Amino acid sequence: MDLRQLEYFVAVAEEGSFTRAAARVHVVQSAVSAAIKTLERELGTALLDRNSKRVLLTDAGEALLPKAQAVLDAVVEARDAVAQVQGGLKGTVRVGTLTAMTLVDLPGLLGEFHRRHPGVLVRTSAATAGSVGLVEQLLDRRLDLAFVSLPGEVPDGIVLDALAHSVMDLVVPDDHPLAARAEVSLGDLAGMDFIDSPLGYGNRAVADRAFAACAVPRRVTLEMSDIFTGVDYVRNGLGIALLPSYILGDAKGVTTLKVTGADLRWPIGLARPADRAPAAAARALIAVVHEFLEHQWRDTERWRIRAQHDTPV
Repeated sequence: MDLRQLEYFVAVAEEGSFTRAAARVHVVQSAVSAAIKTLERELGTALLDRNSKRVLLTDAGEALLPKAQAVLDAVVEARDAVAQVQGGLKGTVRVGTLTAMTLVDLPGLLGEFHRRHPGVLVRTSAATAGSVGLVEQLLDRRLDLAFVSLPGEVPDGIVLDALAHSVMDLVVPDDHPLAARAEVSLGDLAGMDFIDSPLGYGNRAVADRAFAACAVPRRVTLEMSDIFTGVDYVRNGLGIALLPSYILGDAKGVTTLKVTGADLRWPIGLARPADRAPAAAARALIAVVHEFLEHQWRDTERWRIRAQHDTPV
């Protein structure tokens, strides 16, 4: 067996599809199939069950997978060691991101990382099933790092570095009965129609946990995949919504109210698998994330203090 065969086998096992595996390793699907058939002939056994809708591992494939992953991880570590001696970090980092990432300046962060490590390729992919989907991709080894929102306990197999958070406020149409108030409790919202993200998204989890903790029932009548459209849905009378304060700005046609007596902090963190050490390129990106956000926080705090000082009394 050779490294190429193992790489293709691991890609198919982790992706559950020859098509997605071929796209991942940047070759045609027939090349992936041929390499794995050769590997199976050399080992004298089938590694994959190709008869189901999703490609599954046989018992032999299950036994080989962790060994093949360990071999490929060792190859990456060897390449990293040589690259560091030669004075330039190389490699690829696969990063998952949330669709509402403006709380973290991701383009600015990745720009800083690229200036420091131009030899590293960063592949980003946006969440299609919220933070829960990103965690699944980390555990399946399809991602190296992911920006996620995971309120409550950290899932098994995941290491999470907290980065930032935003408090969610209640947004109602200007003509809503609550619009004349400055604040509400969750009990005031029982029986009202809510707009929210689907299950699996961090902001939905924050809201569901808060209502459950207060034993207040909640009815979600419209689900949105793009949180930035929440204000538009509210403005058009489709319901009320809990939205992070940083995306509201000076939105027209809606009123924002503070919610009292509930924990509505929406956290953002950087997650990675717990069962393997990050490669050198991923470690470098983790370091830049923390350094960049520290500078971002300091700049924001200096701006806040200056604004308070300059505001006339």
